[in-house]
Amino acid sequence: MKIRSNWYLVMLFAVFMLVLAACGSGEENEEAETEGETANEENAEEADNEDSQEVNLYTSRHYDTDDALYDQFTEETGIEVNVISGNADELIERLEREGENTEGDVFITSDAGRLHRAKEADLLQSVESDVLHENIPENFRDTDNQWFGLTKRARVIVYHPDRVSEEELSTYEALADEEWEGRVLVRPADNIYNQSLVASLISINGTEETSAWAEGLVNNFARTPKGGDRDQAKALAAGEGDVAIMNTYYIGKMLNSAEEEEVNVAEQLEIFFPNQETTGTHVNVSGAGVTANAPNPENAVKLIEFLSSEEVQDEFSEANYEYPVNPNVEPAELLQSWGDFEEQDIDLTQLGENNTQALMLMNEAGWQ
Repeated sequence: MKIRSNWYLVMLFAVFMLVLAACGSGEENEEAETEGETANEENAEEADNEDSQEVNLYTSRHYDTDDALYDQFTEETGIEVNVISGNADELIERLEREGENTEGDVFITSDAGRLHRAKEADLLQSVESDVLHENIPENFRDTDNQWFGLTKRARVIVYHPDRVSEEELSTYEALADEEWEGRVLVRPADNIYNQSLVASLISINGTEETSAWAEGLVNNFARTPKGGDRDQAKALAAGEGDVAIMNTYYIGKMLNSAEEEEVNVAEQLEIFFPNQETTGTHVNVSGAGVTANAPNPENAVKLIEFLSSEEVQDEFSEANYEYPVNPNVEPAELLQSWGDFEEQDIDLTQLGENNTQALMLMNEAGWQ
């Protein structure tokens, strides 16, 4: 009986040691699994960080200056800028079509009207950025922070001094007077710059007064509207009309063009900022917004902040003859030579809100 009791004790001790070893092995395995999971998570996070070092830009701007600035952004941040260029309306349609599967992070285009169109289609998202609020005045950004102006363009009266004196010029509204019959050159009604000009006048003067103005302006057209702003300048120099409605930066580009003809045309013409004694000259923007389904939203904000910085705003003005939106930046020397001017005191969001009404008025007035 004593031998059997000892045998039982030996067996119990052996079982106990086996159980203890199993528990220790389980703990070790569990620790190994946990360490493995942690390592995998860290590797995945590192891979995500590597993948996120990019920002995809949908832009309707097509300037060498912009491309150089994107390269500078990459050098400073390590974030690669992938540029997808196209027509503004086509890019808006693309964002709508791609929906949640879009690769687009930032949408950049000319005109507050188009930016508002993207917002109304739920293609942009609100952004909270102290940098953007500091660099961009309130009236040059969306009320819901869904888009931000980056450059300003004044839409002015350009005239030929051999046929028009500066003293004859005053306001946009005065171009509808009988004295300008057969003398006014301007782009067609489908041009967003003209639509935004009319939208601004609706905000200031109301629908009825703006409608009457549009009819009077159409009666004073020198020819059926066609071409772009450069074409209006060329027609003006050729004597087809005496005044043209144009954006300032086109004159800047023509004066510094590689084409001798464009330089010759621009040198013949003068710029007049209308409505200085009343409501101010119409100003529009090129601007940017973060797309609603941006895969890299943080990088998107960084890019827009970079484009609003003083250094970049100065480059926009010097190289592309646009006015900076950042109030701490002086316009380029050429722009300063044209003189200071008062801007329309309206929220640019209204350009988009009034766009449909503006286009309706233009069509009813016969503005082709």
